[in-house]
Amino acid sequence: MMRFALFQYVRENSVIRYPFEQQDVNRMILGFKDGRNVYTRWAARQFARALTAMDLSDTIIVCIPASTRYAHVRRWKRFSELLCQLTGAINGFDRIQVSGSRKRAHITGDYELATNIKHYVHIDAEYFRNRKVLVIDDICTTGQSSDAFIGAMRASGATVTMAMFLAKTKQHRIG
Repeated sequence: MMRFALFQYVRENSVIRYPFEQQDVNRMILGFKDGRNVYTRWAARQFARALTAMDLSDTIIVCIPASTRYAHVRRWKRFSELLCQLTGAINGFDRIQVSGSRKRAHITGDYELATNIKHYVHIDAEYFRNRKVLVIDDICTTGQSSDAFIGAMRASGATVTMAMFLAKTKQHRIG
């Protein structure tokens, strides 16, 4: 399975040391995570541009759940609609239900999704069984959350063909 990130993300405590272009990308990524409409449209266009060469007519787009139901809907509902309109893919947003909440892994470093996914996310297994799925997330830091969600999708019978991320966290070396 292929994994692909569109941009690099620099942690907020070190972004000031980077050029304006990186700071601007960070601002847009964080605006998207906050669910702001202008950045939702920006992110959908970025993904659609990267996917232009692919026929997605038989592929379901599913976004990795955010930390709460509210954050999940705010971040992914409109994005999923826009991206599917732009690419011709099938919108799987309503087939993933988030209940409860979990810690925000990029802030706490606690990747609860990896250990608690069955208590936090409901996947419509009947709908996804034997269907192609493209998984999308905003920021990939360690890959633990995406690995857990992809595993749950596969356990539900889905064929996950690719995982795409808006950004991959740039790891800093000390020393």
